[in-house]
Amino acid sequence: MPLELIKEVNGVPQVEPLTKLSKVDFTSLQPGCDYSKKYVQGKLSFISSLTNGGNRTAVLKIGLQEQENSNAEISTINVLFFGKLAKDCAKVFCEGDTIAVAGFIVLSASSSTSSDGKQCLFLKAFEDCKSTVYVYVKSVRDFSTESMSLVPATHYIYTPLNQLKSGMIVNVYGVVKFFKPPYVSKGTDYCSVVTIVDQTNVKLTCLFFSGNYEALPIIYKNGDIVRFHRLKIQVYKNETQGITSSGFASLTFEGTLGALIIPRTSSKYFNFTTEDHKMVEALRVWASTHISPSSTLVKLCDVQPMQYFDLTCQLLGKAEVDGTSFLLKFPRTALTHYHKLDGLKKCKCIISQFWSQKYKIKVWDGTRTPFPSWRVLIQDLALEGDLSHINRLQNLTIDILVYDNHVQVAKSLKVGSFLRIYSLHTKLQSVNSETQATLLALEFHLHGGTSYGRGIRVLPESNSDVDQLKKSLESADLTAIQSHGICQSEHEDSFPTVSSSGSVSLYEVERCQQLSATILTDHQYLEKTPLCAILKQKAPQQYRIRAKLRSYKPRRLFQSVKLHCPKCHSMQEVPHEGDLDIILQEGASKTPDAKLQNTLLYDSKMWTTKDQGERKIAIHFVKNNGILPLSNDCLILIEGGTVDEICKLSSKFHSVIPVKSGHEDLELVDLSAPFLIQGKIHHYGCKQCSNLRPIQSLNSLVDKTQWIPSSVAEVLGIMPLQHVFVMTFTLDDGTGVLEAYLMDSEKFFQIPASEILINDDLQQNMDMIMDMFCPLGLKIDAYPWLECFIRSYNVTSGTEQQICYQIFDTTVAEDLI
Repeated sequence: MPLELIKEVNGVPQVEPLTKLSKVDFTSLQPGCDYSKKYVQGKLSFISSLTNGGNRTAVLKIGLQEQENSNAEISTINVLFFGKLAKDCAKVFCEGDTIAVAGFIVLSASSSTSSDGKQCLFLKAFEDCKSTVYVYVKSVRDFSTESMSLVPATHYIYTPLNQLKSGMIVNVYGVVKFFKPPYVSKGTDYCSVVTIVDQTNVKLTCLFFSGNYEALPIIYKNGDIVRFHRLKIQVYKNETQGITSSGFASLTFEGTLGALIIPRTSSKYFNFTTEDHKMVEALRVWASTHISPSSTLVKLCDVQPMQYFDLTCQLLGKAEVDGTSFLLKFPRTALTHYHKLDGLKKCKCIISQFWSQKYKIKVWDGTRTPFPSWRVLIQDLALEGDLSHINRLQNLTIDILVYDNHVQVAKSLKVGSFLRIYSLHTKLQSVNSETQATLLALEFHLHGGTSYGRGIRVLPESNSDVDQLKKSLESADLTAIQSHGICQSEHEDSFPTVSSSGSVSLYEVERCQQLSATILTDHQYLEKTPLCAILKQKAPQQYRIRAKLRSYKPRRLFQSVKLHCPKCHSMQEVPHEGDLDIILQEGASKTPDAKLQNTLLYDSKMWTTKDQGERKIAIHFVKNNGILPLSNDCLILIEGGTVDEICKLSSKFHSVIPVKSGHEDLELVDLSAPFLIQGKIHHYGCKQCSNLRPIQSLNSLVDKTQWIPSSVAEVLGIMPLQHVFVMTFTLDDGTGVLEAYLMDSEKFFQIPASEILINDDLQQNMDMIMDMFCPLGLKIDAYPWLECFIRSYNVTSGTEQQICYQIFDTTVAEDLI
């Protein structure tokens, strides 16, 4: 920046920006010399008024007196500032300030002398000459210049992450544990997600929105250090979260020990003091021993098939892929579903699951992939980039297919720029040739979406990873490597092949080339085990398998939802609406007791129905510190209500609890009925494990703004039941067939079991997933692969013992959801 302000505290500057420049004494100044990397410094002795020179260019003249050599022959120089720099300096300068000027020109030695008889010099400084002016200030001033990059230091207090509370607006430091590069949100703003941790070992996830891409935190990898100013803290879904507030600002620093501490920010105004410097260094030291270095950064020479990794590379070229062609993610099942669907809405839904926009980029990192790389054929379209340079590097380049939301980002990239591509996916593809051998090629895909931080970011040349990349590019041996790519329409005899008689069967090649319809969430260290070997082993054990879903039960998927007690592990059916009505009617047979109405906890209202046998109904409105809240925050207790009446009330009020009059207090109707109803979701309790307490126990929660089911259950002595999917999968991997039991509340399908019975769209999604796993009308060879963890366990029934299997730590692939 042309103008920088440096705050001094007790005569000590809080930043030292001149350490890389050489200071020049006034007596050493000579016309015609290069002073682009040198500076002069002195005390501001006088300031002229701002005038206009030729072409109405603004001119400002100041006198600068050298403080160290005041008795020298030349102790004062005149500095002329021109243009915008002159206007900005005129707003800032005050007599007595210490001024440093870098990147100036010495005009000439003046024949005149100053009032003290000493000779003067004239220096010229302006933006086109890349001049920079540093002003050391001792007090805060009101500045408003666009050229200014530093403002006078303000003392900031930083809050440890373990002391954050909802509603606070804080300043924090932290180490990046996870982040998503800025992406376009559902609206018009850019969004970024960052999870940080500090020395308290507390994690904080922050969600940032901004209309300006560069205004979001500039993060390049996990382990970077961030500083957030004016971060607002809120609680969302019981988790503490940070969001932007008015005046939010961020700085980012490289987290590597020993690296230069250079702030990354798009802001022209920021503070960075010696205390900030110490905090960054302290976080670097702490992170080096408490946070594992990221293992996701991988070079091309180390990539493996079916891997997700981050790549640092240089962009050599880019090209449109024919817009009339699309990528079919699950070719064998997509068209089947398309023809089976009825209705335009469902057709659009299924098409969006399978078809994607795509774009090609060509990159390199100076190393060679262990397998030949797939060449994406582009027809009748020119590749943007230096074709002769690309041809020289063809042995080391790879083609990456970029999908959906990343296409516009890829189109905007400048050829030659350095990139960090996050969550890049490799896939080993097989190509059948006329000799019935199989050619293996490594494909690279950047799938759509932002899960797992997927995206592209341009790295500046000052980044230390770019320095390492440049060294790798410069040392790459372009002649020692033979041709190493496979085009979509061309094959060469020199490419690696795998025949049916080789050590890798065509069956194994097919396993490699197909994406799994499920992914693993843990235990990736386990090796795959064939089902035939599992069936011969004793229990209990854990296995990693890859198989196809031959069949599943129940076929009517809504029947798969059960209620499970996490304490006694009992299982029961979700009560039908008709059964609930009978249970509630039994509770309504007793007339509400007037003595239990209008207590300190609630206000009551009772009326008699006219057309239903004069049934008595009482509603008790739970107060908040003696005041009735608004209906959307209010909990009500209902006596004598039917299922229809309770459903209507639950749409108006925050929560509903069915109750009946007891001897001394209101009581829950029966744990066969829901103990809490919120909207359409019913919460049930375990009869065996619950120890019910009176309704007056809710007094401990009345100051809460939200009625959380787990909190309500706790104060009422209820062990809540979980809605879970319970299914049986018959799995086949070609070596054997095994039945595995699935019990999952949300993780496997990424659909809440508690909502599946009340949401038609979720039911359709689940039907679609299962149809993809096990499509009707197709042979099992066409089914997608499922990669799963299963555990074996013993079950005793009478005198017989049986080994059973359960699926765990597995989830449906994102592309299916």
